[in-house]
Amino acid sequence: MSKDQADTVVLASGGLDSTVLAYHLRDEGRRIRMVSFDYGQRHRRELQAAALVATALRVTHDVVDLSVLGRLLGGSALTDGSVDMPDGHYTDATMQATIVPNRNAILAAIAVGIASAHGCGQVALGVHAGDHPVYPDCRPDFVELADRIAQAATANTVRVMAPFVTWSKGEIVGHGAALGVPYDLTWSCYRGELLHCGRCGTCVERREAFELAGVPDPTGYAGGGH
Repeated sequence: MSKDQADTVVLASGGLDSTVLAYHLRDEGRRIRMVSFDYGQRHRRELQAAALVATALRVTHDVVDLSVLGRLLGGSALTDGSVDMPDGHYTDATMQATIVPNRNAILAAIAVGIASAHGCGQVALGVHAGDHPVYPDCRPDFVELADRIAQAATANTVRVMAPFVTWSKGEIVGHGAALGVPYDLTWSCYRGELLHCGRCGTCVERREAFELAGVPDPTGYAGGGH
């Protein structure tokens, strides 16, 4: 079977959640292709991780250049170098600094177009329950509306789904371990340096997810340790 005969487009950040999602869908028998986005994020290192995961899965991987959004959607620590990246556990206040306005709606809409153009019937998002409190475009109602818009825009030929929308990150990591996900290829850190910083909210969440799942963490963190 050609790797281009896909039925599902996976929004792939190169992080834990979307990587487990890709392996989960493959385990279900779906034929996937991965789409990543350069939206001007300071952690472009994640795009390299997504490419490595796609190579491991032997699937098509496209990177869409939306780098201009880093300037147009400024004010977020993810896209604006003048905004400090918060450390430690995310609180409502610190997570606000990492919001990129309407990001998932923009990316999902483009993925739906790609899916429609390539005859894929689904677009899969890796959002999970831990994202819900602050990120409005990670909540179940957003996924439901994105699905309805996709159907309306493609004459009911493309659906949007998020299989992990009610899962915790620890549950996702445990599930991925059972599927043999190569976690050493993935990237979470929002600082995007040579190693995971181990201090930002995503690094803290990553470490805790492995611990809660009882899965060895293969991540190299700045300052040593895993």
